[in-house]
Parts: sequence; C-alpha cells; structure tokens
Amino acid sequence: MDNQEIRAALDNHWKATVALDIDKAHEIYHDDVIVEFPQSDERISGERNLYELRAHYPAKLSFKVLRVRGEGNLWISEIIITYDGRPVNAVSIMEFRDGKVARETYYFGDPFEPPEWRSQWVE
Repeated sequence: MDNQEIRAALDNHWKATVALDIDKAHEIYHDDVIVEFPQSDERISGERNLYELRAHYPAKLSFKVLRVRGEGNLWISEIIITYDGRPVNAVSIMEFRDGKVARETYYFGDPFEPPEWRSQWVE
C-alpha cells in the first residue's frame, strides 16, 4: 500500500473509533497483531484478544483525533481518550505489514496545569 492508501485506512479506523464502531475500527488489524502498553507492561497478542478487551472495557469512552502523521510502514496518531469524563493524551504508534497494522504501541499522559514560572515564554 502507498501512503495515501494507508492514510485512508487510518482515517477510516479513527472515524470508526470515534463513532465507537468496534467492528469497523478493527478492520485495520492483522489477525496476529501485537499491541503494547509500555507504561503498564502489558501486551495483547492477536486481533481477537484486542477486540474482546475493547468490547469489555468498563469505562465510558470517547475519542478525539488531534493529528496523524507518517509514511511507509510507520504512522503516529496523537489522540485524546476520555475515560468516564477524564481526558488522557495518548500517542499510537502503528507499524504496518501488507497494508494492515502488525504492531501498535500506546503511550498515555495525563493532562496537568502548566507551572507559573514558565508562563512568560509559552502561549
């Protein structure tokens, strides 16, 4: 797949994710996908396990896509996931193989109030 085709697949994936359409969102994954959460040291092996984890997630979720960038087989998405009303910034790193995601790594960061001391240099 070329960059435009992968970008279109990602746009469809995130559109389905925002709409909470888990079936459509999972079309992007290889059957043997590996998804990792380094901060909790968890690994999900296989699209079926990933699907079931997401289908049984106990929190009310919403998603906002901020930016998607990449080329070739490596793509980065910056998103905000809101869990039961609490927003968390996340970065998804997707590695493609044969036009589908073979590996995805998520990093999460809670929002915080900026310190006053640097206000003169930031917007």
